[in-house]
This record gives sequence, structure tokens and C-alpha cells, in this order.
Amino acid sequence: AKMRDVGIAVINTHGKLVIDVLLPVFENYLDTTPDSRSTDVVKQNVVILMATLAKHLRIDDPKVKPIVCKLMESLATPSEQVQVAVAECLAPLVPAIKDLSPQLVQRILYQLLESEKYGERRGAAYGLAGLVKGLGLLSLKQLEIMPTLIEAITNKKNFKHREGALMAFEQLCSMMGTLFEPYVINVLPHLLVCFGDGNQYVREATEKASKAIMAKLSGHGVKLVLPSLLKALTDDAWRTKAGSVELLGAMAYCNPKQLSSCLPNIVPRLIEVMADSHTKVQRASQAALKQIGSVIRNPEIQAIVHLLLSALSDPSKHTDKCLDALMKTSFVHKIDAPSLALIVPVVTRAFEQRTDTKKSAAQIIGNMLVLTDEKDLKPYLDSIIPGIKSALVDPVPDVRLYSARALGCLVKGIGEIPDLMDWLLSMLVSEQSSVDRSGAAQGISEVMEGLGVERLDKTMTEVLICLEDETLLPHIREGYLMLFIYFPVTVKEDFSAYISSILTPILNGLASESEFVRHTSYKAGQRIVQVYADSAISLFLPRLEDGLFNDNHRIRLASCQLLGDLLYKIMGVTGKQSTVTGDEDDNFGTDETKKLIIDVLGEERRNRVFSGLYMARSDVALAVRQAGLHIWKIVVSNTPKTLKEILPVLIELILGCLASESYDKRMVATRTLGDLVKKLNDRILPEVVPILERALETDDIIQRQGVCLGLSEIVSATSKDQVEVYSDSLLPAIRLALTDPCPEVRKSAASTFAALHNVLGHKALDEILSPLLEQMETLEGEQSEYLIGALREIMAAKSRVVLPYMVPKLIQKPVNIGALSSLSSVAGEALYEHLDVIITAVIEGLCEVEEGDVEGELEHANAIISSITEIDGHENTLEILEDLLKSDDTSTRIFSSTLMITFCNNTHLQVEEHITDIWKCVLSHFADSDTAVVKNCWTAFNTATKRLTSGDQVRLVPDLKMSVSMAVDIKYKRDTTYTLPGFCLPKGLQSLVALYREGILNGSPELKELAILGLKEAIQLTDQPALKPSVVQITGPLIRVLGERYTPSIKEACLDTLSLLIDKVKVALKPFLSQLQTTFMKSLNDGNREVRNKGVIALTKLVSLHNRVDNLFTDIHHGTKNENLSTRETMFAALHGTMFIGGSNMSDNLALSIAVTLSNHIGAPEDTIRTANAGCIGSLATFLREDELINLVKNSVLGPASQNKEVKHGRVLAIAGLLRYAAARIQKLDLVGDLYTALLQYCESDNVQVCNAANYAAGQLIIHLHSTGEGAQELEGLVGALARNCAHQSSNDVRSFASNMVHMINISGVEALSDEHVKQLLIPLIDNTTKKIPLIRSASEVAIATLLRLKESEDIVSRIHPTLDPKSLEIFNRFLPTAKRVSQDFRTYTNYENNIFSFLPKVN
Repeated sequence: AKMRDVGIAVINTHGKLVIDVLLPVFENYLDTTPDSRSTDVVKQNVVILMATLAKHLRIDDPKVKPIVCKLMESLATPSEQVQVAVAECLAPLVPAIKDLSPQLVQRILYQLLESEKYGERRGAAYGLAGLVKGLGLLSLKQLEIMPTLIEAITNKKNFKHREGALMAFEQLCSMMGTLFEPYVINVLPHLLVCFGDGNQYVREATEKASKAIMAKLSGHGVKLVLPSLLKALTDDAWRTKAGSVELLGAMAYCNPKQLSSCLPNIVPRLIEVMADSHTKVQRASQAALKQIGSVIRNPEIQAIVHLLLSALSDPSKHTDKCLDALMKTSFVHKIDAPSLALIVPVVTRAFEQRTDTKKSAAQIIGNMLVLTDEKDLKPYLDSIIPGIKSALVDPVPDVRLYSARALGCLVKGIGEIPDLMDWLLSMLVSEQSSVDRSGAAQGISEVMEGLGVERLDKTMTEVLICLEDETLLPHIREGYLMLFIYFPVTVKEDFSAYISSILTPILNGLASESEFVRHTSYKAGQRIVQVYADSAISLFLPRLEDGLFNDNHRIRLASCQLLGDLLYKIMGVTGKQSTVTGDEDDNFGTDETKKLIIDVLGEERRNRVFSGLYMARSDVALAVRQAGLHIWKIVVSNTPKTLKEILPVLIELILGCLASESYDKRMVATRTLGDLVKKLNDRILPEVVPILERALETDDIIQRQGVCLGLSEIVSATSKDQVEVYSDSLLPAIRLALTDPCPEVRKSAASTFAALHNVLGHKALDEILSPLLEQMETLEGEQSEYLIGALREIMAAKSRVVLPYMVPKLIQKPVNIGALSSLSSVAGEALYEHLDVIITAVIEGLCEVEEGDVEGELEHANAIISSITEIDGHENTLEILEDLLKSDDTSTRIFSSTLMITFCNNTHLQVEEHITDIWKCVLSHFADSDTAVVKNCWTAFNTATKRLTSGDQVRLVPDLKMSVSMAVDIKYKRDTTYTLPGFCLPKGLQSLVALYREGILNGSPELKELAILGLKEAIQLTDQPALKPSVVQITGPLIRVLGERYTPSIKEACLDTLSLLIDKVKVALKPFLSQLQTTFMKSLNDGNREVRNKGVIALTKLVSLHNRVDNLFTDIHHGTKNENLSTRETMFAALHGTMFIGGSNMSDNLALSIAVTLSNHIGAPEDTIRTANAGCIGSLATFLREDELINLVKNSVLGPASQNKEVKHGRVLAIAGLLRYAAARIQKLDLVGDLYTALLQYCESDNVQVCNAANYAAGQLIIHLHSTGEGAQELEGLVGALARNCAHQSSNDVRSFASNMVHMINISGVEALSDEHVKQLLIPLIDNTTKKIPLIRSASEVAIATLLRLKESEDIVSRIHPTLDPKSLEIFNRFLPTAKRVSQDFRTYTNYENNIFSFLPKVN
């Protein structure tokens, strides 16, 4: 074969020159050499050489055709090398035999598809490819080659056809190259089918054809083929999927350029197919991946291909092992496209797993990128970048570190990645997590290294501008500050130019309220110190020194810590050792470290730094003190020696801070000064004290204040003996400072006084306070104010010591209320022990103040009350004011009640704890004789009550009700007309109604009832003008409660309250008329009798507000026909009451209709209905038309005789009703005679009910006739009938009832009966007193007492006494003392009318 190749090369190069020489040689050999197995190979090669030589002949040379024929015959040689050579030689010679090409094609197609020998069919495939290449691509269509091959490949019966067609496609693609691509798309579906062919030879041919096709595909061809193959992967038929997979695997044989572009799409899909349910598809995908792995050229990757494939096929089991192998691999050779295709999916999947795996994945990416071509890597960016992004925000710092480095390597390798910086910057200001922001900052720092200085400058400019915005959100500020942690590491040299610019935002960040911003700022500061301590110390050290004295304690702390880090780095120590010792002046530094610090910083700067650190030990913030002490101990070798060295600088700093406007700086300076005094003592006092004295005389307020603080520290740090030595200088200075015009200076001076008192004790009071109190009597104007201000500050500092010393002097007359006020406001709890004395003195002082000065002095007094902040003080104050309110002196009560208002307004007062006592106190003075006291107490009540929460208001309903009840004097308890002056003020009920309203709406049932009863009580005690503003607030809740399901007792209370309110305000309730009517009507149907009765009373009162009553009376009238007896009874009662009050407004037709109903119910079977019906007849008679009334009386009430006892009882009751409610109108219509006649008959009835009703009616007629002076005859007859019934022989009930009627007549308000009538009634009553039946005896006793008018005089007794018969006289004399006693009992004059019409509303 090599010799043939050499021959072909020689002929191709020189054949044209020697064609005439070589051609005869070849022909002669072929003609003369006999056929034998040993010469066949030589002949075949000679034919190939001759064909190669023929390329140099002219096309029309007759020698070409024989050569072509010999080449065609050589195709049958079972040697692929020969067949390949023949095919290559054949193509150039085809133009010479173009006229024979159809026959040649047909012959070779026949041989391709029908030959029994594989070698011949294979040779035919080569020959066909050579012919087509020579004829051109169009010959495939013109000579119907492709249709023939397509038909052959779809022949299911003959595998040779399918195999031959596949071999033809293989060789056509190999020979034609990219020219055959247009036909590849048509061939692909058949290839997919043949991959699953049942014949092994066909499958092998398919595999070879696919490799040949893929190897020759161009970039455009790949784009045409790949979508179809990928789509086939989703086909339901497993064979199609398997074929597509094998074709995709064959794409591994594409040229490297095409392979690089297609693998990113192929491998992920192959990995997906590995999970297919069909095992053959799975195996096909594994085989395809192996094919891709087989073309890897990188030796390092070749060694671990099996691990990569295992990781792709079973990720959960083999990924870790594969990653370990990749981590251990040292990449030396370039990583080609197939390598990336297998590695990237493994690494990408690793980014989705646990932390260790993410870290390994990031490291692998970083290691690979150095040896990867940009063009090979770019297709995988969409897969790699998301994984790196997710790892970049991982909680584990190492994962973020390696991910950031991988990102940096990526940018270095391929340049800026679109949208990457935008994403990083968005994550840098993410609100989600500090981890996200940290990862983004690391990523930006690594990326910035690859992007260069220009991009760094642009980014830093934008960041610094943003950080200047004070309104920047904390998470955004932290994100930007994180850049300063990582930039010094990645772009150290380039970033050094920004050190001075970033210190300001770092220090501002240290002062942030956000803890994570402060932490990040501190880390950034640490990084600056660590990285640039050697090269840029002069840039940041001055800022750290200034930071030690910043107003913000967080900046002071961070500056101190960063200075410590700097000093540790200079010294070469970590600074992490423990410095906890028994003495704060123990040191761990050495002379050697001291020398190192001086060498680096210089002595002057060292002194400033050490002075700042020493002052930090006395900082007002504990954390700063601890940090300063820790650093001092580590860097200083000897504290006293170091203090001597730095003393001038330290004193200068202290004095500067004492004059600072910052309170913290002054406090630090004073503490440092005190600490210096303790340590250096006598060596520093002579120098410092004179300086401070002179500073007190300056005009600078801040400096004077700082001096006071310094003096305080010096006094505290100095022994008593030393203070006394300097007392001649100190005491005047302190007195001067105490009376300074500036309050801040006086306050600081008071601290100095407190320190002085701690040292000198009582002597300080004598030396300082006594002169100040003496000056108080002489100073005026501003000087007096300064003095009081001084005492105030002293009191604030030492109240428990100073107050007992000052109070006795301040309460001496004339009482200095202003001074007491100023001192009380700062006395604190010490004031409570002296409250009794102070408040009493203040009240006395107010009583003696001239009228024009009262207002100012009262303000001072109010300030004293307002200064009481603790519960003990409040209790004492309330007791004191309560006692003072009981004073007989009006002025004392007025001022005490005024202070009570202030007490209730005190914001420190826990009102709910004292409210009951406040209520009892102020409500008890609502009836005070002085109007000012009443108004003040009402204001106090109102103020305290309004401060209660809704929950407290509900809870305190019982307490308020009890307090109101206690406020009413017992002598007015039964007086329904009595009003409480405090409630009668404008809006007097406002707070009380609001509280009760809360109880009614939100309280428990028990509290609701109490609130309603309390409201009723308050309404009773209030006059109409004061009630009117609260009508809406009262009525609404009561209607609401009545509309819901509550206990009968609550409803009764509501109805009682509304009835009382109607009585009080009348027309003011008109806006609620409709609601009230509906509510009251509803109550008439209630299941509880008492609720119904209360509803009747309320409705009776409500009807007086009505102008149009027909609808109401119609509803009630219909209710009288209700089937329920209780409801009917209630409706009759309501009809009675409402008609009596408002019946005159009723239409005549409705009145007539009601009259008919009442006539029909006269003989009702129920006693209560008959009685109520009788009352209704009486009410109706007051307004019924005269003719209708006469008709009603004569036809229904008197009517024809009846033996029915119910009718009799009903009629006599009706008579009683007429006489009870309409007697005057009956007399006017001349109906009295008829009624009189009927009554005499009924009085003689054997029926007890009828007889008693007649007695009642007789009593009512007697009252009317006696009062009018008419009807003497009827009067005589009625008295006789009543007397007879008082001595009724057969019924004790009748006798008792008749006696009650005598009593009723005499308490009705008429004049005394005539002596004859009195005697007529007295005799049976005297006899009754001897009876053993208590009911008769007691009724008779009361009747006699009222009949004789014994309460008024004994005139009647004296006139009747002689006329009595002996027996009656004896009994009467014996009974007379009892009668006199009974006449003095108020119960004797109680109306006994409840025996008849007991349940009907009282309407007159």
C-alpha cells in the first residue's frame, strides 16, 4: 500500500512528462502477465497507477475508456484500500466517458444492491461515489440515483438493499463532502430507522454511514441536522430516540470547529435521555457519550473520561469521586471542546448540591479556564454563570471566595461578560441578605482585576458619590462598604489612590445605627490597616486620631480598635491575648516594642496617639473604655513613666475637651483628669487647679461648664485633707459657678457640689447652701432666678440631703411658692416625705397672695403637683388634697380643688390605680356651697375619667355607681326632685355618660345592668338643660341593648331609664320617637311580665310626644286580640295608659273601633283582662265623643241585667274605671245617677269580686261627690253601703277591702267627711279592731287613723266622742292610743289602690 501511495504521488507530480513512457509499460504488464493469486494484487495496483496516469490524458483520448473499464472491474477487489484508490481515480476520468455514465450507473447500482458478495457491494458503493463526484451533484437527480437509494433503504424485505443504500450514502458523503449536505436532511429519518434495524449488517452500515455524514458536516450542515435530531429525542417511539441518540453520538466525528459548536447542545440532551424508561435508549445515550469521550485529545481528561461518564450517568453516586479526580488533575494541555462538553455538566450539577461540592466546582472552573479557548468556552457561559452566581451568594465564605476567583478567571479569559456587572451591582445592594452583598462584593473585586484600572476608576467614582447620600438605606451602604474590604486584596496598588477618599464613608459607616453597617465598616478599616500599614500610614492615621474624639461613640470605639490593630502590626503581635488583671495599670508592652512604635510613628505622633488612647480609657461608653484599656496594656510598658512622657500633650487634649461643646468630650476629659489626679496626685494638682480657676472667669460657657466637670472629678479623686487644703480656692469657685447665668454651668457646678458633699459632708451644706439661702432674701430679678436655678440643680444632685435642710426655711411666711416649685420638680422621691408640709404651706400661701399675683403663684403650685411622679407620692397627695377639700374655708377648698385638677392631669399618674378615690373625693363636693369648687371638682372628675382606657372604663362601672350614690346626701335619697349641682353644669354628664356607655356596650351582663342603673341614677340627679346634650349618647346604647337578647333585669333597667329620660327631657327625644316606639312595642311581647309592665309604662310616657297616634293605637288595638293571655293583658294595660295620656289625638273612627272591642271584653273570662279592660274604658271615657260614651255606658257598662258573674264583675269594674279616670265627664253627662243605682246593687252582691269592685267604685264616687259638693243623696247612700260592707257578715275579704276603701277616701286629698258620715263609718271599723283576723284589724286601724285625721288634730275625735254608744266608746277609748301611733307612721298614707288596677300604669 505504501509503495502504491508513493507511485500515485510520483505520477501526480511528474506523470504528464512521462505519460508516453509509462502507459505502454502498464498496458504491457496487464496484457502479458498471467492470472494468478500471486499477481492479482500487483495487477490491481497497476490499474490504479494507470488510472492515475490517465488523468494527464486528454478527455477525447481513446485510451481513457479502457482504463475506466479496468477501474470498474477493480472495484470488485475485496480490499478497501484498492476500492478507495479506484474511487479517487475514477472521478477525474468520468468526463471522458460521460456518454456511458447512465449505463455505468445502472450497472453499479445493480451490483450495489443485488451482489451476493459484501466486497463487491462495498466496491460498488465506492464506484458510485466516484462516478457521482465526476458527473456532478445534479447526476443524483438526473440519473435517479437518490430515488433508487431511498427506495432501497426503505425495502423491509431485502437487507442487502438497505445495507447497500447505507454504504452508498457513506461513500457519497465521504467523496462529496459538504456538497452532499442538501441530501443529508432527507437521509436522516431513514438513518434513525436503520439504527434500530433487526439485521446486524444494516445496523453496522448505519453506524458507518452516520460517522461519515457527521465527519463531513459543515457549520451550516450542523445547524440543519441538529434540530431534527434533538426533536427526535422527544419522540414516543424508543427506536427513533435510540437512533437519534446514536446519530448525536456520531457527531463526535465532526470536525473540531463544528464539534465545538454543537456539543453544548448535544451533551445535555444526551444526559436527559440517560434517564429514559427504555434500557436500549439508556445504553444508546451512554454509548453516544463514550463516542464523544473517545475523541477527547486532552491526555489529562482522557485519563478520567470513565469517571466523567459515570458522574453523568449516575450523578448521586459518582459526582463526588469525579470532582475529586478533577481537583487532583494538573491541567497542562489545552482543554478541547469534547472535554468541556463532559466536564461542564458535571460541574454545573455540582453547583446545585451541598457546600463542599460547590466549593470544588468553583475551584475546578477556575483551574480549567486558564487552558480553555474563548470560542470553546463561550457556548457554556449560560450553564456556568448561573452556578457561579448561586455559589457566589452561598453562606459559606470559602465557597464565595472560590466562586469569586472563578468569576475573575472567566473575565480575564474572555473579557467582560454581558449583564454580569449589572447583576453583581444589583446583588451588592440586595436587601435579602448580607451574604448576598458580601458575595457580590467579592465577585466585583475579582472581576475588576480583569477589567482594568479605567473600569475601577469609574466604579469607585459612582460608589463614593452614592455613599455621600445620608439617606442611603443601611443595606445599600453596607454593600458599597464591602467593596473596600476586597478591593485592597485584588487591586492593591491601583486602589491605594482611594484610601483618603474612602476613610470618610468608612467612619460614617462606623457611626451608623445599623449594626451590620458598623461591622462592615470596621472590617473595611481593618483591611486598610492590614494592607497599607507599611505604605500609606500617613494617609489614614490622622483620621483615626480624630476618630478617637468623635461625638459618636461607635466611631470612637472603631477608631480605637483600628489604632490598636495598627500598633499591633507595628509591634508584630496579634493583640488577642487576655489583659484581664487585678490592676488596670498592669502592662504587657516592652521597651523593644516601644522603640518600634517610635521608629514608625515618630515621638510626636506617638504622644498624640497614646494620649488619645489614655483618654479612651475614661470614655463615657463602656465598650470604648474596655478597648482603650486593653490596647494600652498591650502597647505600653510602664504607665506612670509613659504618662510623664506624654503629660503636656495629654493636658492640652484634656483642656481642649473641657472647652468642647460635646458633653461626651467634657465627660471624658473630666474622668481622665480625675484618673490623672489619682495616679499623679500632688504632682498635678498645683498645676491644674489654678488653670481651672482662671477658666471659670472666661466668657466661654462651654469652657466654664467643662471646668465645673473637671473640678468635680478632682474633688472626687482627692482626699478630704487635700480638698481642705485647696478649699479657699475651691469653695468660692463652686459658689460662683452655682450662680452662673448659664443653666448648663449651674448643673455642672451642682455635680461639683455633690462631689464636695461626698468628701466634706455637712460642712459643704454650711459652706455653700447657707450663704445662698441668705442671698435669696436680698437678690431680685435675674440674680434671684440664677440663685433659684442653683438651688434647683443642687436639689437634683443631692435631694435627700438638701431637701430636709431647705424645706423649713422655704415654708416660712411669706411662703416662696416659686422656689418650692423649682426645687420640687427635681427633688424626686425625697419630696414625698415632705408633701404634707409643702402642699399645706402652698395652699396657705395662695390664700394670702394678692389677687393680681394669684395666677402666677398658682402656676408654681401646679408645677409642684406635676413634679410628683411615683405612686407613693400620688397616694399622699390625694389624701392631702382630700383633707384640704373638707376645710370650712372657701378659699382653701377652691385652691385645693384647682390643684386636684392638676393632680388628675399629671401624666405620671396611673389614673386607673387611684380613680375610685378621686371619684369619691371630687363627687362628694359636687354639691359644694361654692360654685367655683363645684366647677373645679367637675373638671377634675372629667379629666381623670377621660384618661381611662375603654377596658378600665368597663371594669370601673361598679365603682363609679357607688361613688355617685355616696355623693348624694342621705336626706335627699328619697327626694326625686333633687339634682346634684355638679351634674347640672354644661356638659356635666359628658364623661360619666361616656363611661357608662362603654359599660353598656362592652361590659358583661352584670356590668351592663349596673351601668344602666348608674345612668338612671345620674339622670335622676340632673336637670333638663344639662341632660339635653347627652340625650343621643344615652338613648342609642339603651335602644341597642333592648334590641338584643339580654336578661329581663337588664331590659327592665333600660326601660326604667328611658322612662325617666322621657320624663326629664320630653321633646328632646323626638328624633328617637320611631325607634323608641318600635322598641317599647317589642317589649310588650317579652316573655317576662316585669319587662312587659315596664314597657307599658315607657310607652305610656312616650305617647305624650306623639302628634300622630293612630298607628300606635292601631298596633296596640291589634295586640289586644293576641292569642297569648299575657300579651293580651299587657296590650290592654298599654292601651289604658296610652289612651289616657294621648287618646285625645286619636281619630274618631279608631276610638269607636276600640270602644267596640272594649265592650266585647267586659265579660271576658280572665280576671286580669276584665280589670285592664275596665281601666281602658275609663281612659277612653276621657275623650270619646259624648254620644258614643253615653251609648257605651248605657248599652255595655250598665246594659241589660245578666246573671253571668264575669259580666257582673266586668260591668262593676267598668263603672270603677269610669269613676276613677273620668268621673267629672260622667257627671257632666248626667250618668252618675245611673251608675249610683247600679253600684248599690253590686255592693249587696254575694260575689266577693263583684262586691269588692263595687266598694272600690263607691269609694271613687264618694271622693268625686265629696270634692264637688254635689249629690248629697247619692253620697249618703254610698257611705251607708260602704259602712255596711265594713261590717260584712259573710266575707272577711269584703270587710277588709271596704276598710281599705275608707282609708283610700281619706288620703285622696279631699276634705274630711261630715261628722255624721264619719260616725257612720267609724262604728263598724271600731268593731273590726276587736277581730282576731290580722288583715281586718290592721286595715281598720289605718282606716280609723285617717278617717279621724289624727295626724292633723283631734278635733273630729272630740266631736264624735260624745255621740258614741257605751260599747263603741269603750272600744274606741281603748283603741285610741293605737290609732294615734298609727297616724304618725308614714306608711299609713300609702295608697292602697293596688287592690284594683294594680298592674295598670299610674296616669293621674
